[in-house]
Amino acid sequence: MRRLRKALSDHIVTYGLLALLAAMILSWTLLALVFLPPLPRRRRTVAARCGIMVGVRAFTWALRLSGAYKLDLRAIDALRGGPPVILAPNHPTLIDALLILARHPNLACVLKPQLMGNVFLGASARLARYISSGPPRRMIKEAVEDLHRGGILLLFPEGTRTRRAPINPLTASVGVIAKHARKPVQVAIVETDSPYLSKGWSLFRVPSLPITYRVRLGRRFDPPTDVALFMEELGREFRAQLAGAPQTGWLGELHRAQGRQLMHTR
Repeated sequence: MRRLRKALSDHIVTYGLLALLAAMILSWTLLALVFLPPLPRRRRTVAARCGIMVGVRAFTWALRLSGAYKLDLRAIDALRGGPPVILAPNHPTLIDALLILARHPNLACVLKPQLMGNVFLGASARLARYISSGPPRRMIKEAVEDLHRGGILLLFPEGTRTRRAPINPLTASVGVIAKHARKPVQVAIVETDSPYLSKGWSLFRVPSLPITYRVRLGRRFDPPTDVALFMEELGREFRAQLAGAPQTGWLGELHRAQGRQLMHTR
């Protein structure tokens, strides 16, 4: 009976939070489309990024108050008032970018092209001058320009959500951008004990709550001169920092399940 009550509670909380998030995104998008376009471009960008931060931070309060998440995102606050950097986290779940955006008012996120065109996310992302990951040359150019304007660039070096422990192979884009912009790369380590919204997890599949989620800062790398060497060092840093991370267990099981599925399809 206790297990049934918990399962029912987890369903209600999960779907309630998803509905709240959808309502908040839609409301902000409508407000932003009405009030932000008349502003000068720079002020429009500032207002859009601050608005996203405030809205997402309100959602993180809801996550805490509902008991769904035990969050520790305070490490990102150390970047406020500092020089522009590329913030490079690992990417275990779909919610990573959302939670990181809650902690900094001038953060540009590199998004997949399909998210830039999404009916919920696209308009506010464009107003905030977030950056599409494709085509690569334009992405690198826009990322460098944003860093030169003094912002923080959020870029996941894996390019997609983590599929195996401790981390996927890294893409070179973070090194190329850091080299051209001559800006440092700040490693961020995301730790979570739940596979909720990991690769292959349906948006409407209910997890066991609460979820523990923490972000901490790792090493800060100087701008590289040799991108290939830098990417090797960055990979070693992630592997060292993620050794024994809470997601190691469920990522291992996810990788084994994908292997079994591949065997059955042959």
